[in-house]
Amino acid sequence: MTSLIMYLLVGAVAGTLAGLFGIGGGTVIVPAVLFGLAAQGVAPDIAPHIAVATSLATIVFTSLSSIRSHHLLGAIQWPVVKLMAAGIVLGTAVGVLVSVKIPGDVLLLLIGSFMVLVSIQMFFGLQPKSTGKAPGSKELVGAGAVIGFGSSWFGIGGGIFAVPYLTWRSFQMRSAVAASAGCGLPIAVTGALTYIVSGWQASGLPAWSSGYVYWPAVAGIVVTSVPFAKVGARLAHSLDQKKLKRGFALLLLLVGIKFLFF
Repeated sequence: MTSLIMYLLVGAVAGTLAGLFGIGGGTVIVPAVLFGLAAQGVAPDIAPHIAVATSLATIVFTSLSSIRSHHLLGAIQWPVVKLMAAGIVLGTAVGVLVSVKIPGDVLLLLIGSFMVLVSIQMFFGLQPKSTGKAPGSKELVGAGAVIGFGSSWFGIGGGIFAVPYLTWRSFQMRSAVAASAGCGLPIAVTGALTYIVSGWQASGLPAWSSGYVYWPAVAGIVVTSVPFAKVGARLAHSLDQKKLKRGFALLLLLVGIKFLFF
């Protein structure tokens, strides 16, 4: 019961931050689940894999709400999403199969490094300049494969990779964010299923797990993250986003450094 309450709180925080800053909840969920698993005594050699897999499983549910919102606004360019999804499915599956071979302590260092880089990007608002050239079909499939591969390692829906890529390739920010939302579902479904299958015989998994996906965390996070994302979206219109975003970036930096050095 205590762990469920903890993950309900994690979902509330992740949802609020996602709505407030437009970031993927996985950026918050992965480190939070890692801390939760450590408190439950889960072995550190498998905890990072569980955290990443569990985050992807939550995104299966939360991405549906995001896709619906963007679709109703007519913002999703579905031909682009379909081309990227073709690469995403392959890249995500391969990424999972590679990542499960990586020792937990090494994966934790990679997650820490990723969080440090994300914090720097958020703090300084770094975005690539547009090339003025739209991507072709083959490029979109290839980009999807790369985005899926990277997302599968860090338990994210791909927005951190997809939005900068699409804006670089001449998409308006609104269209890039909407397309990124559409790409989140194939990343999450493929990643979660592959983590379930690849971790089915893993030892040391906590009770109520399917492979590397830990369902009590999924349930707690999903229940609260969706409604609190709406709270975050409303707060975004009344608070100083620049200062809040920099504060959150510093928090991510500290967490990333902890994973790297402690």
